[in-house]
Amino acid sequence: MIQVFKRLLLIVLLGWSCSSNNKDAETITDTDVLPPTNTQNTISTLEFIDEFIILDQEINGVQIGGFSGIDYHNDTWYIICDTSTPPIRYYKANISYTKDAFQKVELTSMIEIKDDSGASLAQGIVDPEAIRLDTTTGTILYTSEGSINTNVDPALIEITTEGKQIKRFTLPDNFKANTTDDFAGPRHNGVLEGLSISVDNKGYWVSFELPLIEDGPEPTTTDTDSPVRVTFINKTTGVAEKQFAYELDPVARQAALGTSFEVNGLVEILEYDNNKFLALERSFASGYLNGGNNVKIYKVDATDATNTLSVNKLSTATYTKATKTLLFDFETIRSQLTNTTVDNLEGITFGPTLEDGSKTLVVISDNNFNSFIPQLNQLIALKIVP
Repeated sequence: MIQVFKRLLLIVLLGWSCSSNNKDAETITDTDVLPPTNTQNTISTLEFIDEFIILDQEINGVQIGGFSGIDYHNDTWYIICDTSTPPIRYYKANISYTKDAFQKVELTSMIEIKDDSGASLAQGIVDPEAIRLDTTTGTILYTSEGSINTNVDPALIEITTEGKQIKRFTLPDNFKANTTDDFAGPRHNGVLEGLSISVDNKGYWVSFELPLIEDGPEPTTTDTDSPVRVTFINKTTGVAEKQFAYELDPVARQAALGTSFEVNGLVEILEYDNNKFLALERSFASGYLNGGNNVKIYKVDATDATNTLSVNKLSTATYTKATKTLLFDFETIRSQLTNTTVDNLEGITFGPTLEDGSKTLVVISDNNFNSFIPQLNQLIALKIVP
């Protein structure tokens, strides 16, 4: 996640995130993929069910919070904690709801994430963002933004459900931390924010939050050409096979109360059919009592998008981006939420099926451990209308 409140603190203290090789470009359509195994292949609208606020608490003497990613399988929920401070961890939870309201939300256990020798991870080695359970392997995948400013590379990491590292996947070279070139490489706190298991179960999609420096500028309130890369990693070979570009919206509103920080990024993805995704996009502007977040869910179709894996510099390339269609705007339910706050939402998963057969989505927020201003551990359940 873009750690917006870390940047906001600085603002508050002062005043209160080449060639194109077009000849090699191709669409990402894969004619050899298996039929989709995900039953969520028709989504027309989303309807608000309920909100639940997880109260601040401790597990084994460790403060909860930083809920950056969430996944659900077989009545168990997996929530990753966005912290680079040991213990690096994820939680298991028991969450249930009806078509009308949440019934229970309980964090049942905390699992420490360790290295391949079983040792605890040191400070700053990883910065977890997204989590998925791979039901075909019985293992967990998570993304780490690393730390671009201190030359810690982002990563896609596989662990056991007990938290021990199995392997790291090979990422494209232009994903690596780059502190020697001001005109290329990932932006600090704008790297691997999103993660999805592919519907054919052949691999994993990872997404950037912000454009690579060479691909375009960070979004502003004025419309910019700001594409982020979404990349498919083959689980067998462990390397990237294809990629497409997703265009970010402008920042939704200007910063207020004499502050100046504004940003918009892609914070999570879910593939629900071949080359079709849900994208959680979050805009933030400092200086607002209601949190300053504007969050939307888009339907994304990358069927005809260019495979940009071999495109070095999107800002000078000619290519086709994925198309996006607004599915849900959280502004439409703001008045029904606690303190009329749409908080720092950045995790999304398909949830259980309701008694009437309807599928569901759950979205979760990262409260940044209330480091700078009070925030909410916010859960929002949505009904999928096919």
